[in-house]
Parts: sequence; structure tokens; C-alpha cells
Amino acid sequence: MNIGATLIGQAIWFLLFIFITMKYVWPMLRNTLDERAAKIAEGLAAADRAKIELSQAAQKSGEELQHARQQAAEIIAKSEQRASSIIEEARATARAENDRILASAKSEIDQEVERAKASLRGQVAALAVAGAEKILGREVDAKAHGDILKNLATEL
Repeated sequence: MNIGATLIGQAIWFLLFIFITMKYVWPMLRNTLDERAAKIAEGLAAADRAKIELSQAAQKSGEELQHARQQAAEIIAKSEQRASSIIEEARATARAENDRILASAKSEIDQEVERAKASLRGQVAALAVAGAEKILGREVDAKAHGDILKNLATEL
């Protein structure tokens, strides 16, 4: 056996092996590698999109939170204003009711005073008639002297 022939035989088989590998095995490996690279690229793109969406969502949620806080502050301010107005309305109503009750009480007091004065006038007139009867020593007729007694009562 000759080394040259062995070497040439091995070179031929090696070239045949390379040809078969390039024709049948290499395309399958290349397709698998291309699919894997595409999946990786798609995953990286999805991750980038997810990062962008996450930052947008975080920004939007921050804006919504700020808006909600602002609305809550406005609602609280309105409720405090409404509470103050309700308190002021209640105070005004209480003052009006107090004034009405005082006016009613003063009116009743004035009426009682007038009734008491009228009663006292009648009693004073009766006492005056009794005193006049004693002074004159005779009976004074209330019917006959009614005008005089009315004038006397009104003067008192």
C-alpha cells in the first residue's frame, strides 16, 4: 500500500463527506439556526416593546394618579365649602328662629302688660269709686257716672 494512494482515497472520501454534509445536513442545521435566531430576535423585539409599553404605562398611571389626587383634593375642598355653608345656613336659621321667638315673647309680654294695666285700671277705678263713696258718704252710681269712670281709668 502506498501512502499516496491512501491519502488520495482519504481526500476523496473527505470531499464526498463534505459534499453530502453540505447538500443534506447543512441546510437543516442552517434552517434550525435561522429559526432560532429569528425567535431570539423576535423575543428581543418583544422585550423592547414591553419595556416601552411598561414605561408608557408607568407614565400614564402616574398621570392618572396625579389626576385622581387633584380630583380628590377638589372634592374635599368642595365638601368643606358645603359643610361651611350648611353651618352658616344653620346659624342663620337659628338666629332667625331666635329672633322670631324673642319677638313672640316680647309680644306676649307686651300683651300681658297691657292686660295687667287694664286690670289695674279697672281695680283702681273700683278703688276710686269705693274711696269716693266713703268720702261722699253715699253710693256712686257706676251707670250714671260711667263716662267719668272711663275717663278716670284711661288717665290712670
